[in-house]
Amino acid sequence: MAIAPVELRHVRLRRSLLFGYGRRAVNELLEQVADSFEDVWRERADLRDSVEHLEHELRRYRELEALLRETLVSAERSAQDIKEQAHAEAELIVREAHSAARTIKHDALAERERLVGEAHRVRALLATALRSIDEAVPPVERAA
Repeated sequence: MAIAPVELRHVRLRRSLLFGYGRRAVNELLEQVADSFEDVWRERADLRDSVEHLEHELRRYRELEALLRETLVSAERSAQDIKEQAHAEAELIVREAHSAARTIKHDALAERERLVGEAHRVRALLATALRSIDEAVPPVERAA
């Protein structure tokens, strides 16, 4: 059972008739005990306040830690999502580039075929024109 310093100050010891304690010594001792007890009592109250403050701070830091963990998990999740999205976009760009390359190659081959056909047609026209010239001009005149 805890006794408050105020209660200790009101304790009165009985005197015995023979060989009893000296009143002044007992009162001085009680005064010293009360003073010491008051100091301890104040220190205990200060420590209780300090513990409450530290517990409050601990709760605050735990909440902050939980928030930071959530933020970190969210950031990791976002980074993973962005990475996956970038990978998907890169694959799409590569597929589109391959498709464009195939189209360009197909168009180039078609143009080549057209130009080769045009070259054959021009050669045929030139050959026909040369034969027409050869037939129109007598062989003798060519030598002169």
